[in-house]
Amino acid sequence: MENKQDKEHQSAEWISTWSRFIRQKPFTQGTQSEIDSDIIEQVLEAIQNGNSCIPATQAQVDTLQNLVICAADASQEIAPFVFDQQHLYLYRYWILEHALAEQVVRLKQQTIDPIDIGDYSNLLSDEHQIRALHMVARQGLNIITGGPGTGKTYTLARIIAVLNQAIPNIRIAMAAPTGKAAQRMKEALQHSFNDEKLQNWVTNDLKQLNPVTLHRLLGLNSNNQPRFHAKKPLPYDVIVVDEASMLDLGLAQMLFAAVPEHARLILLGDADQLAAVDVGSVLADLQQVAALADNRVNLLTSRRFKEGALIGQMAQFIQLQEFTQNHVALLEKFSNQVVGPTQIETMSLTPEMEDHIQWEYLIEDTSKPMDWTPYYDKLMFGYQDYIEILKNYLTADEPELWMSKVLKCFDDYRILTAIRHGSLGLRQLNQQIEQRLLASLSLFMLKQGDWYVGRPVMMTYNDYQLGLSNGDIGICFKRNREGQSHFDVYFPSLDKWVLATRLPKSIETAFVMTIHKSQGSEFTHTAVVLDRSAKNLLSKELLYTAITRAKRGLTLLVDQDAFIQSLTHRSSRTSGLLDKINRIYNY
Repeated sequence: MENKQDKEHQSAEWISTWSRFIRQKPFTQGTQSEIDSDIIEQVLEAIQNGNSCIPATQAQVDTLQNLVICAADASQEIAPFVFDQQHLYLYRYWILEHALAEQVVRLKQQTIDPIDIGDYSNLLSDEHQIRALHMVARQGLNIITGGPGTGKTYTLARIIAVLNQAIPNIRIAMAAPTGKAAQRMKEALQHSFNDEKLQNWVTNDLKQLNPVTLHRLLGLNSNNQPRFHAKKPLPYDVIVVDEASMLDLGLAQMLFAAVPEHARLILLGDADQLAAVDVGSVLADLQQVAALADNRVNLLTSRRFKEGALIGQMAQFIQLQEFTQNHVALLEKFSNQVVGPTQIETMSLTPEMEDHIQWEYLIEDTSKPMDWTPYYDKLMFGYQDYIEILKNYLTADEPELWMSKVLKCFDDYRILTAIRHGSLGLRQLNQQIEQRLLASLSLFMLKQGDWYVGRPVMMTYNDYQLGLSNGDIGICFKRNREGQSHFDVYFPSLDKWVLATRLPKSIETAFVMTIHKSQGSEFTHTAVVLDRSAKNLLSKELLYTAITRAKRGLTLLVDQDAFIQSLTHRSSRTSGLLDKINRIYNY
């Protein structure tokens, strides 16, 4: 709780500092006391929470005096704030939202040469997937959504195969917001391309498609300036973006602006997942635009979760659950419809295993110092196979033969948490898991500084010199270079080795991830930790995102009140994107 209070204090201090700065000259001609600081601080706080604007009245806006301009003047004038039909913005976010709205309409209205798909009618049987194929065949802007296992990538593979056959010398780009999401997109796409039905349609060029991060696709430099933009559009005929729920306002605006006039843009995503970490909820907003009804298809039939599969049942329970004050009845309903609380035990992962959910309540005794050791030990259960595979790697005569098994085994299990600080936050959990792994392997290897064989690490920012992006995950191995042994980190999503000593000090150990960072990933077994200090951050979208990272096994370690919050609270972001698009269409 102390860490949480520190963070809240820092946030309040940041807001207060910027509020004072904005109220100084040259922004205003008056004195600070003449300007209403409350409305300024509300806007700044909203931005920190991912909102692009706040609702405001004309009377509130008038207190800002010359710090604010109306939307009609914002294209010719600059001021700290813009007032646009009952919404108050920081100038930057009004400009981004306005520009994105114009690009959405441009792509909606552009003329695309339609494709005759009569020869490909047998490639899909699901009615929604067939609708998606028809949609992409005739228009430029395409949004395909669906929950886990509804066949988004399966459908995409067939759409791409058809486009590849129908458009000579087609140029296709594949991208995702993070390196991990790009890697998973590549694996899923190649798996779909290997389907027998597609063998006559898939060329070697398609099999060699290599999804990249959006940052790499757009050529963003260290100043966040894109190489490709409206005046120099992307050199592709089809641009596919997976995990589109992660698109923030700034990234979406750059992407849409860089799409050339003749190209098809295909957005794939799950509209029920978390919105972007930064400002905006672009995919959710586009889902509500009436004028885009013909530009979107929602896939409904889940094939990942079989009839009666527990993880699928839990995902559906979260989506359908409405707010209720009767928490006892809610938990009883969850126990009856999904699964009841038990104790966390070792879970055996096998290819033929049925969906399995186990969950245990966190018992926090505030009357005395808390011993978290039993909980750390239980969360460690999922990494026992990883320890054994590392032992084999470290003792093998030819360890390189075990490397792929190490990589695969690591992706079988991951711990997800909602917060970074505290006893069950990201940092402490990573330390505890690392200590237990090193203790188990102490007879086989030594830790040197921060590095050891099997250490998983995640980039925390974009490093353009190293060619690594925020969210890229690598595993540390020991390799010989020029006759000397060095720690090298392998990044599977890039098929790239980087000397450990070249990586930034800020790189994080990644046995544990935040739920936000886990978007775009899948693990055979996922453990989700929701403790009391995370309660105010929890929502249905956060819990849904966390549990749908699991393919077969799910472990929940939850505080009861935090769990109730995550089952009943729906998060929403304030945005004017929908209004701006509708205004252009006179809706």
